[in-house]
Amino acid sequence: MIKGVHAHVDPNVLQQGTVVLIGVVLDRSTPESFAAFEAAARNLQQVLECWLVAGDVDYFLKIRVRDLLAFNQLHNTQIIALPGVRQVRTFFVLNEVKSGGFINI
Repeated sequence: MIKGVHAHVDPNVLQQGTVVLIGVVLDRSTPESFAAFEAAARNLQQVLECWLVAGDVDYFLKIRVRDLLAFNQLHNTQIIALPGVRQVRTFFVLNEVKSGGFINI
């Protein structure tokens, strides 16, 4: 039932204050393309969460970076190079109203 114990670290202290949500559309919807994308996304340190979703995009990624310049570098060198990526839609978080939620038991 318990999957782990975690410390809640202030991301600003670690210079990771910028949150970006990225919608990713893959070029193919096959089990193989999903598996390749997921394996690569797991290996990106900046990716905090990755969800396969239904709708206009295939995946949403939640990432943290230092600033816009750091995001631009990550986007240009790693995000668009993930396997099967056809399109990336980027959403910069202006205010974290509620984050890091836990399930109450």
